[in-house]
Amino acid sequence: MTTKMPDIANQAQAQTEGVLDWVGMSNIEMPIMVEMQGETRQVSALVEAFVNLKDPKAKGIHMSRLYLMLDELSVEGSLNKATLTDLLTNFIQSHGDLSDSAHLKFEFDHHMRRKSLISGKRGWKAYPVVITGNLSHGVLDIELAVKVPYSSTCPCSAALARQLIQNAFSDKFTGDVNAEEIHQWLGTTEGIIATPHSQRSIAEVKVKLADELTEFPLVDLVDAIENVLQTPVQAAVKREDEQEFARLNGQNLMFCEDAGRRIKHALNAISGYKDFWLRVNHYESLHAHDAVSVASKGITNGYASK
Repeated sequence: MTTKMPDIANQAQAQTEGVLDWVGMSNIEMPIMVEMQGETRQVSALVEAFVNLKDPKAKGIHMSRLYLMLDELSVEGSLNKATLTDLLTNFIQSHGDLSDSAHLKFEFDHHMRRKSLISGKRGWKAYPVVITGNLSHGVLDIELAVKVPYSSTCPCSAALARQLIQNAFSDKFTGDVNAEEIHQWLGTTEGIIATPHSQRSIAEVKVKLADELTEFPLVDLVDAIENVLQTPVQAAVKREDEQEFARLNGQNLMFCEDAGRRIKHALNAISGYKDFWLRVNHYESLHAHDAVSVASKGITNGYASK
């Protein structure tokens, strides 16, 4: 004899009635094939999957339906803009009158091969990525977020270091000076008596993708950020690369305000982003606190700068 198992979500009503903005699962560990600008690669993702609960009397949603659709993507498909849109649509359709909005978020590290500055050596760099999709009342929003590490050298510290070097020069040389003697002196610790402080920094950027984009433009976004900052953290380096990195730091002195404005200017020039938000974090080596700047595109009903 087959016993029918109870289905509380379908057969029972809510003890306390009310609608809920989102119901679902977070921190789902799942391998996902992700398509990024012509390349498909497997990543280990943490996934968040929600629908809203618009029926105030319904006991709950069908979480297993959401999970099984994600599992099918993991085993048989790959994540791209089209499949993300399909998943959101199917989430809503699978819940009938219970839901009219869906939300998905994929978090993972995306490894990219990056070339060194001079020697041409290549190495892996891991960029933390978040892809988010929201479909509400027929309106689709897809967001791509990434964290990009770079080096920032303090302009104030650089000016103070230059002053100390000038003072040391005045103390060392008087009257007629010999170019070769100066050249030799500049190559000593006495000659470069002080150096400015610099620190590893992180640019957190999220962009809302324009409807006409058909893929996740991660490589283009990372390139735009690193190209405008000029001091990206390196992977494989030889001495000539380290020397060039030092030169780039010296020629791109940046407060957090400078870095934030550079990135904002670069993102404003890209038509594929409907909106953007950025936060620049300089993890100070002088202070025990961080220097931060935040900016957004500034459109009506867009990202808020906070």
